[in-house]
Amino acid sequence: MAENVLIVDDSDFMRNLLREILDEEHQIVGEAENGVEAVERYKESEPNVVMMDIAMPIRDGIDATAEIKEEGPGTSVIMCTSVEQEEMMKEAIKAGADGYITKPFQKPNVLEAIDDAVNA
Repeated sequence: MAENVLIVDDSDFMRNLLREILDEEHQIVGEAENGVEAVERYKESEPNVVMMDIAMPIRDGIDATAEIKEEGPGTSVIMCTSVEQEEMMKEAIKAGADGYITKPFQKPNVLEAIDDAVNA
């Protein structure tokens, strides 16, 4: 089933990469560059999946995840992380993240993470 996805990453390159990976099978409903924009876009577009970068300027993905999960507990949030961000990943899980993928992204891993989070 196609999910409505919000892509959140401070890197244009990463957002473009995720958009290319997801575009064929899922509906991209918005993009954001930081945690503040992420929450705003979430409220506007009400996606059922959020691909959330952990480390971003202004407001990180952990804070934004906590607020999004409070607003919409049924929303699946998948953290996009670098391998060395293990401690932050633990914080993200506490904040309500439903799963994670590590950079560099590979299409099968991204699609599997969405399926796992949505069908959990």
